[in-house]
Amino acid sequence: MLYSLHELAYQSAQPFRIGAQFARKFWTSPHNPASQTAVGRTAYASAELFESVTRRYGKPAWGLDVVTINNQPVRTTEQVIWQSPWVRLVRFARNVGDLKRARKPVAAPSVLIVAPLSGHYATLLRGTVETFLQDHDVYVTDWVNARQVPMLEGRFDFHDYIDHVRTMLAQIGPRAHVVGVCQPGPPVLAAAAIMAAENDPNRPASMTFMGSPIDARLSPTVTNQLAEAKPFAWFQSNMIHTVPWPYPGFGREVYPGFVQLYSFMSMNEQRHTDAHREYFRHLVAGDGDEVEKHEEFYDEYLSVLDLTEEFYLQTIDIVFQSHLLPRGLLEHRGAPVDLTKITDIGLMTVEGEKDDISGVGQTQAAHTLCTNIPDDQRVLYVQPDVGHYGVFNGRRFREEIYTRTRDFIAANEKLCAIPDRSAAAA
Repeated sequence: MLYSLHELAYQSAQPFRIGAQFARKFWTSPHNPASQTAVGRTAYASAELFESVTRRYGKPAWGLDVVTINNQPVRTTEQVIWQSPWVRLVRFARNVGDLKRARKPVAAPSVLIVAPLSGHYATLLRGTVETFLQDHDVYVTDWVNARQVPMLEGRFDFHDYIDHVRTMLAQIGPRAHVVGVCQPGPPVLAAAAIMAAENDPNRPASMTFMGSPIDARLSPTVTNQLAEAKPFAWFQSNMIHTVPWPYPGFGREVYPGFVQLYSFMSMNEQRHTDAHREYFRHLVAGDGDEVEKHEEFYDEYLSVLDLTEEFYLQTIDIVFQSHLLPRGLLEHRGAPVDLTKITDIGLMTVEGEKDDISGVGQTQAAHTLCTNIPDDQRVLYVQPDVGHYGVFNGRRFREEIYTRTRDFIAANEKLCAIPDRSAAAA
């Protein structure tokens, strides 16, 4: 019922949005003598603000057609390497000629960036992908909004996620490197352990976890405490809703993206209120740079996707309530997930000193659990003065975290004696 009411509210506001759009055109028309008056600027800003807070934000574009490497423009091509109803494995293939002009080798370590499936689209990692493209052949998991997946495609749960990670690593080829950002940590680590136990030739050469809840019992944050404070039945009763018509996933039970978005925004309600107040002020003043910064952030932040009921609820249970992976109790398809089987996969953990989503200690717990990884294949790093998003985006990520990650990947690439990938890179 909540999902249907949410859709009703959106549709009901459509006439007012159309009116706001006409008002924007009227008050910005060069033929309107009042357009540059205080009244005109205020009217325009009011219409713009109303339209921005009531519109439907779809999936943003990657916008990585050209990236800058060594101060040279390098074209990239977005290639779908493999897909299922739930995800597209996207490769950003760098132009060989442009790479040579940028004085970069054509062959580069293959890196699978596993984006979080936790409410936002994978494009939230646009800056992460762009940075990794400096030195790597980059693949990323582009997750699909569950409301767009018809019921006939079946279910997608925590264990399907593990299987998908394994399949995507196999599609990339032997001994690629995997980077799990936030939520993917536990299922990616489980996939690596299973592949190691089977001596799978496609097991990763290294794994890097950034702000991931490997062991959510450590340094619990508000998010962790909420997950533990409520009984499992509460999440079933209050967080799960039915996709309404006319979406392709009509009838599917999901954890709606808008529910998570409202939850996150309520945690920092004053900050978002102040941001929109400043946005209105900048619109009136005609401060284009500040307006663009605000719109760029919220166009991404307000774009959300739904999670399947089974994946969301299993994540609550396995990761945040029962803590099965760090307790050594997780099973996958009837077999135990044994982290001690990981012996030749490098491990790097990255945490933010001020992370209020995955507290310091939760990610680095992987080092304690993976007891048989050699010391020279381990890196434990805590970045000072950054929060959760600073772990994988922003200036400190580019200048301090990425450089360490790049060197870690390069060292493990050499240790594994990985064959020349120049043919694949071309």
